[in-house]
Amino acid sequence: MDGTSPRLWPYAVNNSPLPLPQRPVLFTSRAVIELAPPDEAWDEAVSLDVNGLLAYADGYHANGIALSALLSQAGAEPLEGRRPILLQGELANPYRLQEMGMSAMPLLPVRLEDLCRTWADGLDARDSYPGIHHVTLARTPGWWEMAIIGLATSDQLKAIRAWLDNGKPHVWRPVKLAEGGLRLERAELQPPEANDVEWDGQSERVTRAPPAPTGPRLDLDAVLVVVHTRLGCYNHRGRLARCVHVQQRPFHENLFRKGSSHRWDDVLSVR
Repeated sequence: MDGTSPRLWPYAVNNSPLPLPQRPVLFTSRAVIELAPPDEAWDEAVSLDVNGLLAYADGYHANGIALSALLSQAGAEPLEGRRPILLQGELANPYRLQEMGMSAMPLLPVRLEDLCRTWADGLDARDSYPGIHHVTLARTPGWWEMAIIGLATSDQLKAIRAWLDNGKPHVWRPVKLAEGGLRLERAELQPPEANDVEWDGQSERVTRAPPAPTGPRLDLDAVLVVVHTRLGCYNHRGRLARCVHVQQRPFHENLFRKGSSHRWDDVLSVR
């Protein structure tokens, strides 16, 4: 099986969760295999449920070998029965997944719409000091950026939750989104610049037109999302510290615990 070793994936804990895959890949414990997107046309008006997503996902391929066959070659559980989970940060990095002893998992780029990734205002001291600042979600009307969904087995979902909690239950909560949008993407996507985010003293929004979509929408009920519920996300005089604009080291040195925190349920609607 061709691919790059997860051990060779660029990784530094001080800059986690960067860098993350920019293209679809199949993670295995021995190799990270780049995937080509499905060749079939997609209908922008259709929203994929879990079964539709898994059927669409089998169109991803490497050298003409479909994803389901690649999973079989890796001795992994099939696509059927897997569930999509949004991996906002650390757990979308193949190096981290290999460190966890994770079994094979497809990682697919997805566009966040009207949602942004932002630093959770809590520190995980594992690996090194200052440790890992995990990533959570918050609303921003008009915003777009890339994240990753993993197609996970039930055992993998339990491992993800346990690793995030790190022995402290109820810090992270599995939810379904009640706002925003998720969309599979076939192309790399640049998020808005910092000066594209308008602030009226009460809320932030992006008025710049988003890039045209390149993949189908996902039903929000189909995707599991895990959000930080202890302290929410950082509040910089009412504004958010978005991961794409403030990397981990500058966040820790310049913002972490030098201000207040948004309550997580004030900046994100879930069900």
